[in-house]
Amino acid sequence: MNSMTASLNRLGSSAIALLALALTGCRPHDFPQYPPDYREYAYVTNGGSGTVSVFDVVNVRLDREVAVGQNPVAVAASPTRNEVYVVNSGTAGGQGFVSVINAENNAVAGTIAVHRAPVAIEIDPAGELAYVANSLSNTISVLDLKARREVAAIGAGEEPVAVRIAPDGKTLAVANRKAGSVSLIDPANRKVRSVFDGCTGASDAVILPDSTKIFVACSAGHQIMAIALARAEAHPAAPAQSIDAQPDRLEAMLDVGQAPVQLALKPDGGEVFVSNSLANSISEVYATTDEVGGATLIGDDPVRGLVSADNALLYVANFHSQYVAVYSIDDGKRLPPSQGGSIRVGDGPSALAFSSSGHLLFAVDSGSSDVAVVRTATRSLFTLLPAGRNPNAIAIKSFKLP
Repeated sequence: MNSMTASLNRLGSSAIALLALALTGCRPHDFPQYPPDYREYAYVTNGGSGTVSVFDVVNVRLDREVAVGQNPVAVAASPTRNEVYVVNSGTAGGQGFVSVINAENNAVAGTIAVHRAPVAIEIDPAGELAYVANSLSNTISVLDLKARREVAAIGAGEEPVAVRIAPDGKTLAVANRKAGSVSLIDPANRKVRSVFDGCTGASDAVILPDSTKIFVACSAGHQIMAIALARAEAHPAAPAQSIDAQPDRLEAMLDVGQAPVQLALKPDGGEVFVSNSLANSISEVYATTDEVGGATLIGDDPVRGLVSADNALLYVANFHSQYVAVYSIDDGKRLPPSQGGSIRVGDGPSALAFSSSGHLLFAVDSGSSDVAVVRTATRSLFTLLPAGRNPNAIAIKSFKLP
């Protein structure tokens, strides 16, 4: 009897093991397998804590909090160095600075002084220079990231709040909120080459992947501005020189929803999605033809959109809610809740970022001071991780240890 019982027990254990193996084999593998030397972190600025929360993306956990400066408001990761740059706006009207975080040990490795109330940062494609918008100095600081110092300050319009560099590195665009204008700067000579007025409350900008056009959100109204960027051609008599074949020119003012505060560009550059904060909607703009395809109700106070790498889905953070909405680009409609179209996160989602592989979406919740981690394969909440007070911006950095 004992022998028979042991045999049945072994048979039962084997069956359970086979069943577990079958279930494991059927489960979607939406978490990548990482090599031992791989590291990936999400950096979230906590405006009320003077810190940056560092999240380990590989293990999906809080790694540490790093003290930076007063009121950190923006963060960007280097495309070429294992460094992350944090903009500290400082006290009201005071001088700000940029903290340099070494991503290999997640410690502050240096600081760079800038000007009054910096609020935004952009890194050039080579990772050599950073451009910081100083909102109360009406300037753009040019930072040498290797030397860790400011090398120039370029005059912009009143209250610059967003700065973008074209993929070809030939245009720096600045949205000047109080001036209601857009400044276009030549990064080579660091001079303003064009200014376009009439964009009330200019707040955000995107540049197409081919560097031919810029769209700017005019948040104090209900329009976005489309500007065709200057193109240069080789001089027929001297090919080594160039001539202006087409100067910068205003192409269109496009009607969207009320208070367009942020623009999300499809990776392929085909469409721009506008978050209309006061209209509770998004507008879809066809980038080539400057046509507005229509508006879709998306949630309570949409403030941030992010398109998936496959150009299929738009995720939208609705600030006066606990939800991230999902819009199907191919179908031209918001997904229903039954298909993961309303992802419950924390209070006041305000910033979004994908992990490098795209299997996770991080939503920064300003109201509840946490970060929601969403599995994109199922469009469902995976976990909530604690952040500091008033988290407001996020950047992802991945690398292999040297």
